[in-house]
Amino acid sequence: MNIPPKVTQRAFERLSEIGAAEQGQALRVAVEGGGCSGFQYEIKLDAPASDDLVLEGVGEKVVIDSMSLPFLENAVIHFSEELIGARFTIENPNATSSCGCGTSFSM
Repeated sequence: MNIPPKVTQRAFERLSEIGAAEQGQALRVAVEGGGCSGFQYEIKLDAPASDDLVLEGVGEKVVIDSMSLPFLENAVIHFSEELIGARFTIENPNATSSCGCGTSFSM
């Protein structure tokens, strides 16, 4: 059985702060071929599609398309605030390696 990704409370709060739902938008997390390690994450605001997995919290949504879902099984989607900047991050137990940019990984 597939274990869907988890979204932290902070990630949902950040979506609320930027007013994503008010604009009819959700945070789309997708996996594409490419990047320095074979796969890369695409994280953007987007309108939900009918075949997306929708994860909801505090009135906000994170959506994942069916093609990306197997790559994100049991992952954690978080909003990280560090000295170098603030961004949505993904902790992915399926990734065997990743590169320094934090958006590329291999399995």
